[in-house]
Amino acid sequence: MAFLLLSVTVLHLITLAMLFIATMEKSWWVWGDVENSDLWHKCIFDNATGTWLCASATENEWLQTVQALMVLSVVLSSISFLVFLGQLFTMSKGGLFYFTGLCQILAGLAAFAGALIYTFQRKEILQDSRELALGNFGYCFILAWVCVPLLLCSGVLYVHLRKRA
Repeated sequence: MAFLLLSVTVLHLITLAMLFIATMEKSWWVWGDVENSDLWHKCIFDNATGTWLCASATENEWLQTVQALMVLSVVLSSISFLVFLGQLFTMSKGGLFYFTGLCQILAGLAAFAGALIYTFQRKEILQDSRELALGNFGYCFILAWVCVPLLLCSGVLYVHLRKRA
């Protein structure tokens, strides 16, 4: 039982870290090694100085929706972890971690909705950017998609996890 508890905790922390990186890093859409775009910035690599020059992303309704859903996912997953730690020390023996599991499942659904909207609305989100056919999805976008099943699985595990001690 201790191994299961430790495994679920490690899975939760890894997923939370990946979700945070996916939300904050700068590569949801990339054009080679010279330009990328994320939920917050559009960056171009300046060869003369060897630095990235970033400007705020153009705001539109789709981008704001994806931003809100990804931030909501991080917040729900963080709340879930804090509640889990609280329940671990205060819950009576045999109790189930329903609230923790529900928060994780909702975080997974929020990340799913955000990544799905970005997938289908990238033309509107990146409207003033270079030709989309020359670019591709970046690693943060892929991390967001990887987080979805991990969040849902950990949420289901929390729902079925009983406190033994």
